[in-house]
Amino acid sequence: MDLLAHLAAFTATAEEVSFSRAADRLEIAQPLLSRRIKSLEAYFGGQLFDRSRRQVAVTEFGTSLLPYARDVLERAERLDQAARSARAARTRVVGVPAHCAPVALAGVLRAGTEHGTTLAVRELPPQQRQSGLSEGSLAYALLRVAPERATLRVPLGLAGARQLARRTLHLEDLRPPRGVAGLPILALEEDELPYAQDRLARAAARAGLPETLLRPAGPAAAALADTLAGRARLLCAEPFARQHGASWTPLADPSLHRGYEVGASESHGETGEVPQWLAEALAEVTR
Repeated sequence: MDLLAHLAAFTATAEEVSFSRAADRLEIAQPLLSRRIKSLEAYFGGQLFDRSRRQVAVTEFGTSLLPYARDVLERAERLDQAARSARAARTRVVGVPAHCAPVALAGVLRAGTEHGTTLAVRELPPQQRQSGLSEGSLAYALLRVAPERATLRVPLGLAGARQLARRTLHLEDLRPPRGVAGLPILALEEDELPYAQDRLARAAARAGLPETLLRPAGPAAAALADTLAGRARLLCAEPFARQHGASWTPLADPSLHRGYEVGASESHGETGEVPQWLAEALAEVTR
């Protein structure tokens, strides 16, 4: 038995002095309200209303229980309000890729404030964003997915010390002459995912690039130093390259680009749904 719903039927009938008006007030059918009253009488072992008169009257037994019924309902309402307040006040952590532009992250925090939600952003590698969402340490996260099924797509390209004389870059354009080592292509941690590495390796093999040219970038600062010194090319998105003064040319193959979707946790009271305002703010983070 839903005790709160049954107590609500009891108190509403006592206050309205009418089964029909009480049912209208609770927005339920009158037969359902009558069944709840009868179930409550059976539960307490006594008649709550005298139905022998033309007008419904609370019995002496019902009168003795009515203050306690009201008290239970009031306490339940206060508990519900406290739970809503606690949910609203709790900080929700959002997992985002490393090296996001500070102005974009500030936009996410500002959007949360505007919608009455306290947010904190945490820059994490792709695998940790996925696991954090599953474990509940993150409320929301930007998750890497294949670009062809992504809601957010970010073109990837190669950053270098000099601007290449082409609008888009095919990997075969980077094939070094015979006997020349060629510049290594460094992949940041954001792109060190099995499916992304496999796609890049297969595309490089089709282009005739030596497998040894594809390397993990390691610390971003060191990779940028090598890139700006002309000792390497860095696989990255355009904002990251421009932010650090490197030239950038997009890859022509869209299957090598980054794909994202915004995920939500279903742990710790989260609904598993992403508010539209948050999805729009996080879309700016990927640009």
